[in-house]
Amino acid sequence: MRILITGLEDERFNRPLQLIANLFFEESEIIAAADEHHDFQIKFELNVQDKLAVTAELQDSDEKVFRSAYEQDLLPAETEKERFKQVKNAVSHVYLTVLQEFTDIRQKWGILTGVRPTKLLHKKNQEGVPMEQAHQQLREEYLITDEKIQLMQQIVDRQLAVVPDLYSLKKEVSIYIGIPFCPTKCAYCTFPAYAINGRQGSVDSFLGGLHYEMRKMGEWLREAGIRITTVYYGGGTPTSITAEEMDMLYEEMYSSFPDVDKIREITVEAGRPDTITPEKLEILKKWNIDRISINPQSYTQETLKAIGRHHTVTETVDKFHLARELGMNNINMDLIIGLPGEGLQEFSHSLAETEKLMPESLTVHTLSFKRASEMTKNKNKYKVAGRDEVEKMMELAQDWTINHGYVPYYLYRQKNILGNLENVGYSLPNQESIYNIMIMEEMQTILGLGCGASSKFIHPATGKITHFANPKDPKSYNEGYEDYTEKKIKILEEIFSEKAAPA
Repeated sequence: MRILITGLEDERFNRPLQLIANLFFEESEIIAAADEHHDFQIKFELNVQDKLAVTAELQDSDEKVFRSAYEQDLLPAETEKERFKQVKNAVSHVYLTVLQEFTDIRQKWGILTGVRPTKLLHKKNQEGVPMEQAHQQLREEYLITDEKIQLMQQIVDRQLAVVPDLYSLKKEVSIYIGIPFCPTKCAYCTFPAYAINGRQGSVDSFLGGLHYEMRKMGEWLREAGIRITTVYYGGGTPTSITAEEMDMLYEEMYSSFPDVDKIREITVEAGRPDTITPEKLEILKKWNIDRISINPQSYTQETLKAIGRHHTVTETVDKFHLARELGMNNINMDLIIGLPGEGLQEFSHSLAETEKLMPESLTVHTLSFKRASEMTKNKNKYKVAGRDEVEKMMELAQDWTINHGYVPYYLYRQKNILGNLENVGYSLPNQESIYNIMIMEEMQTILGLGCGASSKFIHPATGKITHFANPKDPKSYNEGYEDYTEKKIKILEEIFSEKAAPA
């Protein structure tokens, strides 16, 4: 779908307009030259004087016209960037409205295309905006529906109940440790994940670098007097390495990191059931780690085969019971809505099987076509459900969780997500993942250690975010981990210095 845009000369509008177009059309392109072929045209009129006024007029190939107008008072803006954000949101407002009328598709998240919508509500909460007023602003400024606003509010309330000091944890950090190996790579995955078979040399070198990062980072945190809120082992699949390697890794954590006994939560992804053994579960128990993930994704064997997960449904169930028998008392499971070949019947079956296990938390993902994934590169091979059926599956998940006592406690969205929906983490009361809350709401620095791990440094006083990513492939990581560690420590010194920290 090629859309001709006129009346907006600033190229900074191109990306937000493209992102919103992607919500309506599987393949779309924004163009600005009238002599190029286009499917329809949208004319904008923009007036930024005492008031901000925008109109958009869409004319289709049959010369049918759809029109939208939006006007608001200009709010004070300290920078040109802040002023442009106001104008961009107003343009997005009329753009979304005419596209909704043209396509007859309602976007429940309005003009939002970002990953973390609940941050908006947290911000208004911190500013002291009354709840009803905040809801009205989300409704009017962003065109978010009441259904999604209520979901946001429920999640914000739950997060503040679980972490009452959420807004005052800026002087602590959480740590993400990336293990970049899996038994096989799933078709939808873009995480750093390398098939572990035949890579023992790479594994050994990588673990040597990771131990170095943990030691140096732990030394700095201890000397600076900075506490760790949570630790999360992700990947890849952290349980792909051997029980002995896991044992040494957790021993390193206990010897290197300050006050490990005061860390609120340590999670290890054991997402692939085919990596779980009694020996590895005993190692987790030895080091007081009892929060793990065992991820079925689906309870339909044909689906698992199609997406490249080389384990059986029976193996998922058996490993769950094994983990329970060996003392794992906080288990998360993931399900994905919209996997190839799956509809309401298959997803209902997955929920019914989940009911037999009742994990402490259930994360319901909506399939996203990530640019570099096998599934995106071969879309014709992977047939997925349509928008209406995907929405019905999400509604089914919501009803199921309510009926079984689960509460939503975090959400995030992704580009190219089916139905423009979201991923939601549900849990039984007091079993929520604190790390998931911290990473989604960006309330503190997240240190990324290991291959493919991204660090997000958040300035305690200003909230400014600085990103730093370790390389995704083990070879590059092994060649430069000392350098990456030094650079991250330098950033920590800058943001946690006495001058930088709030009084």
